[in-house]
Amino acid sequence: MRDPLAEPSDLIRSVSRALRVLEAVGRAPRGLTVKQIARRCELTVATTYHLVRTLAYEGYVIRREDGTYVVGLEVADRFRELVTAFRGPASVGEGLRRAAAETGYSHYLARFVGGRVAITAVAEGPRSPYVEDLIPGFDDGAHATALGKGLLATLSPEQRSRYLKEWGMRPFTPATLTSPEAFDADIAAGERRGMQLEIGQFRTGLACGAVTVTNDRDMERRVVLACAMPAAELLANAPAVRTRLLATARTLAEVLAAEERANP
Repeated sequence: MRDPLAEPSDLIRSVSRALRVLEAVGRAPRGLTVKQIARRCELTVATTYHLVRTLAYEGYVIRREDGTYVVGLEVADRFRELVTAFRGPASVGEGLRRAAAETGYSHYLARFVGGRVAITAVAEGPRSPYVEDLIPGFDDGAHATALGKGLLATLSPEQRSRYLKEWGMRPFTPATLTSPEAFDADIAAGERRGMQLEIGQFRTGLACGAVTVTNDRDMERRVVLACAMPAAELLANAPAVRTRLLATARTLAEVLAAEERANP
């Protein structure tokens, strides 16, 4: 949600409106007419028409035969570019895919992006339940994921408290931790264990373990690695999962350090 108090004095209204139009179309997989877009964006039909025509010309929306508009292929191109930028060196993706292939479990990387915990790379494994939300760019539910716990554990208690207060602790499942006190206790337990865990807190029946890859002084260069699996498998094999995650994290840390040296 946009904060009206944070609106820049030099805001370009036409760009802002065009982005609102694109967001509205993106939330409607069946498509929207110009009038429907105008209502949802609280714009005049004439203004909406011009914005939609421009977005269609640039390839960000497509007009169908019934007069409705859907998201265009240029959005997919931008998403692929975002995924590549998030992931970092190609060898990072190769390392994730190798870990997923060898274990059968889906592996994820996350870091702070714009101050929020966000998934930045994913390699799917056949033994892990598929979760459609867990894709690059997903930045919700840090309090309910092992990735989020791993990154929030690198913050001071005051920073962590501010984060949880700002973004909330909504209950994804009955097991989700919804109080800062319980969350801090869980983080402390993960630190002692050497691996942050969530069991059924984000999705019932799903569990994740996470370890730190890099803990840089720069918050946005901190990276956490996690893998997901059925809850029963993590409960039965937590020490082995931690050992394997730590080995993969060391390999990825070396890759990232080499990239940093090559591109200071």
